[in-house]
Amino acid sequence: MYPGAYVKQNPSKAAFIMASTGEEVSYQVFDERSNQLAHYLRYEGLKKNDHYSVFMENNNRYLESNSAGERAGLYCTCINSYLKTQELSYILINSDTQILITSKAKLDIVKEAAKNCSLLKRILVVGADNDELPKSFLDYKKAVSDFPTTPIEDESLGTSMLYSSGTTGRPKGILRPLPDQRPDEPLPIMNFLSTLWNYREDMIYLSPAPLYHSAPLFANNFAIRAGATTIIMEKFDPLEFLRLIEKYAVTDSQMVPTMFNRILKLSEEERKRYDLSSLKHVIHAAAPCPVQVKRQMIEWWGPIINEYYGATEAFGFAYCDTREWLEHPGTVGKIMIGELSILDDEMNEVPTGESGTLWFKPASEFKYHKEPEKTAEAYSKDKSLTTVGDVGYLDQDGFLHLTDRKAFMIISGGVNIYPQECEDLLISHPKVYDAAVFGVPNEDLGEEVKAVVQPIDGLSDDKNLTNELLDYLNDHLSRQKVPRSIDFVSELPRLPTGKLYKRLLRDKYWKSGKSKIIQE
Repeated sequence: MYPGAYVKQNPSKAAFIMASTGEEVSYQVFDERSNQLAHYLRYEGLKKNDHYSVFMENNNRYLESNSAGERAGLYCTCINSYLKTQELSYILINSDTQILITSKAKLDIVKEAAKNCSLLKRILVVGADNDELPKSFLDYKKAVSDFPTTPIEDESLGTSMLYSSGTTGRPKGILRPLPDQRPDEPLPIMNFLSTLWNYREDMIYLSPAPLYHSAPLFANNFAIRAGATTIIMEKFDPLEFLRLIEKYAVTDSQMVPTMFNRILKLSEEERKRYDLSSLKHVIHAAAPCPVQVKRQMIEWWGPIINEYYGATEAFGFAYCDTREWLEHPGTVGKIMIGELSILDDEMNEVPTGESGTLWFKPASEFKYHKEPEKTAEAYSKDKSLTTVGDVGYLDQDGFLHLTDRKAFMIISGGVNIYPQECEDLLISHPKVYDAAVFGVPNEDLGEEVKAVVQPIDGLSDDKNLTNELLDYLNDHLSRQKVPRSIDFVSELPRLPTGKLYKRLLRDKYWKSGKSKIIQE
């Protein structure tokens, strides 16, 4: 989030606007605030390669909190704002965080988590105002207000050290070495992506996702570096998203498949209520998008929807535009960064069209912070290849299709089953709001296929709905892939980023050995 030349060229232009309040923060104010925080971090003793963290909801101080580290040669860890005390404490300790920036809304969780964090020097609280704060806690605004609004003398490029989502296990900090360069000289990968996605000064970018996640964080970074204006939604709401497009004549946005699905579940009257003609580019990623869902979005919005695939580890990157996707439905694109090999469990190449684990010749160096064993697991024995466990295949034209995550594979009676196909079908059903499919214990088969479904509002989990969904699946899937049973819940544990915490669902079944969800 380095505003660079735009501070001088157009200081009064809005760098970002908070969607719920309409508050505008100009490039000049944004630059001054991030400079003040950079000075404060130096004052607290943080030097190049040190670590600090941000743990709060989307608010008017979030972007500057990240920007300060980017211009001070620091690692900034933006932490999932939905984590509980124990999870937060683990990341603060593991990341070697010295300064934590949080908000009044997260104060109770932080108070408990901080008790076990010996390296934590200070906690800055956004929105604390006149509240009494515990020792080592400071009101953010007061703490930074007396520091200079000009750049620190030793500016150097910093970056994020983000953590994996923890959907399949304990989150891991992804650490890359910091180059010795100025903050106005972004990493080559950033220049590549910014050009590919056409970030530009006249764009109006709508940011609907939580800023702790890599995709929206980097997207806002690209936008501000390009001199654009971003609209920050505090929380995604499908109808509000459409309203904001019309209000601000939004040109660009980045979404996840669950957002598409939420929008498509709106009534026809709601979907047609607002003028969306200003939209020029919409990018989506984070999870495989059901073919039926994406096709409906293209029919509605036109050929403006582009897709990419990449992990936070940044070892590889695939991309496709609307035309390419329509020619290869379900693809996440062609590989543009990194060298891909698709291998079986014996590390042999699989034929074209057959699924295997995705292994990349790393495009950039990375390791899991203080996790040498996890780092070793991510690399092949000869260290030439790396993976995060994604499974997929290449079609005849070289387009990549994702099958699932290896960690989610179900082994039932010796048959390997990837649940993504079944999930996509369920989510596409008009009576289903959200769905998850995974393996649960079976004494005879080892595992059996289980579906957990969140029905649309107004529908109950009656036997008729169960039978309707099972009949629908049987019409489209082989017998082994169809769930033996369906449970219904009011809400699935899905993050606003689109990531499904499938581990939380699985654990409730596996801990008990039963086939019904246990209420905690």
